[in-house]
Amino acid sequence: MEAIEASRSSEICTTAGAFDGSVIFHTIYDVIGFVLYMHQQIPSTVQDMSIEFDTMHSEYSQLVSALAETEVKASQRRYHISKMRDIKLGIRRLEKLMNALSNMKNAIQLIIKAIPSIEEIILALGASPQRPQHIYDLSFSHGTTGPSGANDFDRSKAADGLSRKAIRTLVSKGAGSVTYPGSSKLFLLIKAPSSFNQPQHFLPKRDFRYNRKIMPFRLLFKCRNQCQEEVASTSEDLIWFQCRHVIKGLAMNTTAEE
Repeated sequence: MEAIEASRSSEICTTAGAFDGSVIFHTIYDVIGFVLYMHQQIPSTVQDMSIEFDTMHSEYSQLVSALAETEVKASQRRYHISKMRDIKLGIRRLEKLMNALSNMKNAIQLIIKAIPSIEEIILALGASPQRPQHIYDLSFSHGTTGPSGANDFDRSKAADGLSRKAIRTLVSKGAGSVTYPGSSKLFLLIKAPSSFNQPQHFLPKRDFRYNRKIMPFRLLFKCRNQCQEEVASTSEDLIWFQCRHVIKGLAMNTTAEE
């Protein structure tokens, strides 16, 4: 059992001097997208879905403007109305998912602004956080805290590099190779100081535990100068907080293998 668990754990070193808010945020958010896509909860990558969603809204607005023109022929009007109906159905299909992604994205940025030195994040995919089908555990060993980047979440080269390393490592460990048909839910939990208080986005869970029969994928991120020796944690009392925003995957019309 210990060998199996160890095979799902990896240490990732980065050349960055310290983790800033942008690096942590983009790594977490990209792994969220990876988990959803690899476990067949979304039909394409989060980036592609965002482009598709924005395109549908833009096309719908253009059709509304076209219909407002008095010289539109009856045949064109019928075509526009039919096209608008199809686009609206597509928007409705993606709307809850895209809103949940946006809300979770904002919640992650909020907690990183408040606590730049976030140490541990859990992504639980399943019916509930306590009884998940899959667990992804991301830990950041900060050592000396670097620039927080609290007001800047622009994607940097450091963020791109660490995100790519994380996803390559998860793929090499077999993440996403086992999945289940139908939609599931993705829950986000973050370990933060007990003094953190944002009830509109996070609820304290304190002694959060999940079904230990589930073998988690664990990634420990370290700065380069920390890879040779452990850095003692000086954090205050930490507890788990669960994000109120839950991402429910889309029904992909998949069937179980016989």
